[in-house]
Amino acid sequence: MPPTIRSRRSHRLLAAAAGLATVGALAAAIPASAHQDRGTPSHHHGSGRYQDVQLLSFNDLHGNLEPPTGSSGRVTELQADGTTKTIDAGGVEYLATHLRDARKGHKYSITAAAGDMVGASPLISGLFHDEPTIEALNGLDLDVTSVGNHEFDEGAKELARLQKGGCHPTDGCYGGKKFTGADFPYLAANVTDEKTGKPILKPYWVWKKNGVKIGFIGVTLEGTPNIVSAEGVKGLKFGDEVETINKYAKELQHQGVKSIVALIHEGGAPASTAYNYDCDSPGAGDGISGPIVDIAKNVTPAVDALITGHTHQAYACTIPDPAGRPRMVTSASSFGRLYTDTTLTYDRWSGDIARTAVKSANHVVTRDVAKAADMTSLITKWKALSAPVASRPLGYIAGDINNTGTESQAGDLIADAQLAYAKSVDPEADLAVMNPGGIRAGLTYASSGGEGDGVVTYGEAYTVQPFANTVNLVDLTGAQVITALQQQVGGANEASPKILQISKGLTYTLDLTKTGAARVVAGSVKLNGTAIDPAATYRVAMNSFLAGGGDGFAELGKGANVRVGEDDLAALGAYLTANSSAATPYPVPAADRITVVQ
Repeated sequence: MPPTIRSRRSHRLLAAAAGLATVGALAAAIPASAHQDRGTPSHHHGSGRYQDVQLLSFNDLHGNLEPPTGSSGRVTELQADGTTKTIDAGGVEYLATHLRDARKGHKYSITAAAGDMVGASPLISGLFHDEPTIEALNGLDLDVTSVGNHEFDEGAKELARLQKGGCHPTDGCYGGKKFTGADFPYLAANVTDEKTGKPILKPYWVWKKNGVKIGFIGVTLEGTPNIVSAEGVKGLKFGDEVETINKYAKELQHQGVKSIVALIHEGGAPASTAYNYDCDSPGAGDGISGPIVDIAKNVTPAVDALITGHTHQAYACTIPDPAGRPRMVTSASSFGRLYTDTTLTYDRWSGDIARTAVKSANHVVTRDVAKAADMTSLITKWKALSAPVASRPLGYIAGDINNTGTESQAGDLIADAQLAYAKSVDPEADLAVMNPGGIRAGLTYASSGGEGDGVVTYGEAYTVQPFANTVNLVDLTGAQVITALQQQVGGANEASPKILQISKGLTYTLDLTKTGAARVVAGSVKLNGTAIDPAATYRVAMNSFLAGGGDGFAELGKGANVRVGEDDLAALGAYLTANSSAATPYPVPAADRITVVQ
């Protein structure tokens, strides 16, 4: 059964972003002969042939309903004189206001997203299996989104519940009300059931208004199984992004839908971190690097624009399609700090988008606007439900414990906490490793909510480790331990190293002047000052994600004598409780276990 064709909800607040080209302006600027270029407007008859459609988009919200803090709550702006400044940004109370203001005056407006709306969320959403975020997205009038890898953190059944509604099978209904699910479709064109071969959710969706039809195809990165727990993607197959998009673009065309946008949870990185960097300036090349470049260059020309995500970067660049014509590719950073405003000029005669007229720009979700009252009420409701859990103190710290650098202070703390838990259930445990992507923030000494300086609350710890992994123990040979360390900087991780955070006693030298596995200096890997014996067996603690071979650490997935332990956040809390007090707070780790040569 084909995806439903749905008109915009009648209560939509409509709008246009300032400064984007209008159809009239485009018509005045383009000569009549230019109409021979596919879909380029050559003239305009009021509401006749050409119709501007506003496409607002964002990505990687990760349940950030409240304004994100620290660097996660700021964006960099490039100034006219070449300097940069930072701007506080994000929070759904402000995002709602900005989107609603942007829609004003636009009769034709669509809001779309490119995945990771949920997952790795702050406690106010994550504690309730991200029902609060779905409720917020409904209030934001989101029309459609692709799935991202984090939509699979709790598995396909939980994703289906977020889509369709219903109370959580274990935790039940929150606040005495049945969860109604998402008002918008989640698209998962390249995620299929291994048994049936069919997409687990709709592959595409068509927006339709007054004869204007625009199709949306949604995919996540093919490598999702490498960055999600094995249990979360059990029974699923993730197909090639380009092949999938091209397949469904052809299907949409056969249905008479000629205007198509791809929502892709995969991205790249621009040359500048400034959200307003001109990546189409002379000499910028493709403007961005990374997986999205090859995808964009190979997705069928039938697709008119690519809305992307995953890398948490900001860009609005053109990349040539297989026919050599420029095509807009956008991403709006993460955590609701930006939104992208794209103008799609629809040609009613051809049913297609005038590609040369597509304009995009990223805009900051500033906090100098009025808060949206409905979002404030939503946050107030869920904060009240989470407060008894969030405010519970776990321990004390002597200063900021940061999550920065090759080896981070937070990484040291978490690895030590996991080793301590491992030793409590198996005194033979030798060491622990932690994946850096599983550490979502550091711990701040300053009080965040009246608990007092230096107090670590459950809510703060949850922000650091929100994935609900278990701490597992496995047997690995010394050779396997060394291979795992080499996999940080070789194989799938060579281009973008993922440096494991390690427990006290494990040391080695990382030489970044070398390439691949050679970056882990031979003979430097030691445990308590003694060289790792390749033939010996070591009892290693790690979270369940790594124990499944996640993040390209295939060797860690080969461990023997597996013991599944308790929740990793519980291990961190127990460690802080046992090793700190108001009088003797936990010291800031030295982060000196890995010697880095650069």
